[in-house]
Amino acid sequence: MAKVVWGFTSSIDGFIAGPGHAMSWMEAAEPLADGIVERMAADVGVIIAGRDGYDAAKAQRDERDELTAEAYGGAWSGTEFILTHRPEYLADDPSVTALDCGIVEAVRRAREIAGEQNVQIISADIARQALEHDLIDELQVFVAPVFLGDGIRIFDVPGGTRVDWELVEIYSDSPRSFGRVYRPKGRVQ
Repeated sequence: MAKVVWGFTSSIDGFIAGPGHAMSWMEAAEPLADGIVERMAADVGVIIAGRDGYDAAKAQRDERDELTAEAYGGAWSGTEFILTHRPEYLADDPSVTALDCGIVEAVRRAREIAGEQNVQIISADIARQALEHDLIDELQVFVAPVFLGDGIRIFDVPGGTRVDWELVEIYSDSPRSFGRVYRPKGRVQ
């Protein structure tokens, strides 16, 4: 069965995007080892993204570099779900499938399509919702050596919610980017 993976690159101060979902800060990220982006992309069958991030990526397409303009820098192909309460506005984009449902149903559908490949969540808010339902099987983290000070936080839960993780893998071929893989603590895979 497909794993549900939440993957991101973050700034040192815990943001996955700048204000307005800006991604220009990614130029500060350490380059990954040759082939790692392609290897990670090959593991993904379905991406689940949010509407705000989708809209920002479309609006910023001319401003983004090749790595942030498309998923995995264009190395990935598959099904992309955009969770939205306004699916009719995405009817003109055949590259995505708009879903107006909750995260549990979105993950169920994504797993059916992904088969043995992973379901990748690329939205902080959607990942937070998935965590509330214990749907995240793995966390892939890379860190860029930059402070943003503002933007989209990795995990933002007013009042706080604690989620413990345990380290299961280190991307030894990309040590400068602090590549790490975690799973929810105590979960047997």
